[in-house]
Amino acid sequence: MNLEELRTEIDAIDDTLVNAFAQRMDVVARVSQAKKEQGLPTLDPARERAKLADIASKLPPELAQYGYALWSMLFEISRGYQNAMNPQPSALRKEIEGAMASTPNLFPPSATVACQGVEGAYSQLACEKLFKHPQVMYFGSFESVFSAIENGFCDYGVLPLENSTAGSVKQIYDLMLRHSSFKIVRSTRLKIDHNLVAKKGTKLEDIKEIFSHPQAISQCSAYLEKLGKDVKITPCENTAAAAEAVAQSDRKDVAAIASHSCVALYGLERLAADIQDRSNNYTRFICISKKLEIYPGADKTSLMVVLPHRPGSLYQILARFYALGLNLIKLESRPLPDREFEFMFYFDLETSVYSDEFIRMVDDLSAVCEEFQYLGSYSEVI
Repeated sequence: MNLEELRTEIDAIDDTLVNAFAQRMDVVARVSQAKKEQGLPTLDPARERAKLADIASKLPPELAQYGYALWSMLFEISRGYQNAMNPQPSALRKEIEGAMASTPNLFPPSATVACQGVEGAYSQLACEKLFKHPQVMYFGSFESVFSAIENGFCDYGVLPLENSTAGSVKQIYDLMLRHSSFKIVRSTRLKIDHNLVAKKGTKLEDIKEIFSHPQAISQCSAYLEKLGKDVKITPCENTAAAAEAVAQSDRKDVAAIASHSCVALYGLERLAADIQDRSNNYTRFICISKKLEIYPGADKTSLMVVLPHRPGSLYQILARFYALGLNLIKLESRPLPDREFEFMFYFDLETSVYSDEFIRMVDDLSAVCEEFQYLGSYSEVI
């Protein structure tokens, strides 16, 4: 048989599958009604496991794995259809709808905001991009920013989440596991232009040691390699703190990687500008609050899900996103420190809070996830 004849044969089989799918979904709708009348949940894990085992046993060994994946997806679609036919608003859905109703239409122009570092830090620049007149309070660590929000010392906190060159700030994700009393209410992307700064009169060839935050060091790795092994690279807690330390030091052979605002702020001189590896170097910052606030136009949602270390656990969540047509724009995993081979998965989804898909996702995940944390829905300031 030639290719066209084979394709014609596949088309005929597909027509049969389409009709069978429509028939199956009709029965699924009737199953949903029966479960509703009997007060039964949509998910029946024992039934699904038995069905998957039966299907795999009926297929040739070389097709069993593919059949398992296909029917797992079909079960996800069927469950989503049942939930749509028999909507059961979750407690989380009610909380979200309440937050949408009670949140003001406009993001506050001024507030008390917690940032890690000192004056001139990139977190401060991000803060000024999010708020018109922020009252910035500086803290020595990222964890202190979380604590300031939890204890009510500040209204909001601004934290770096990821960089387009150096990747995720993993410390933030680990802290998210330990601090659950926060919600993400907005985010922003800040273009990061790193500069090598030192005391006035210092020459580049005099530099023996450079201080900066590990993320900034990573983002400028190519430039630092060119300086040679004789220059010591020393990590510190913040880029602005590095600039401040250089300004206060008695040494004439030290420099810092910091923002341009630190030059005037600490009376320094810029030895080299734009030393980052990539010109399109951006850091994404999140703004957190103690209470859930959902402002008009929110089109991004962040979630954390704890999944067991077994085949298919992550696939089940991803299949649900796919079945609902949700765009997954970020996936990060972190090991749980107190459990063996279990992980926290962080998701960023692109979907409007007003869409039916968002509502179905909220109701579905609340039902299928044993440990599921909704971090918030928000918009991003560009």
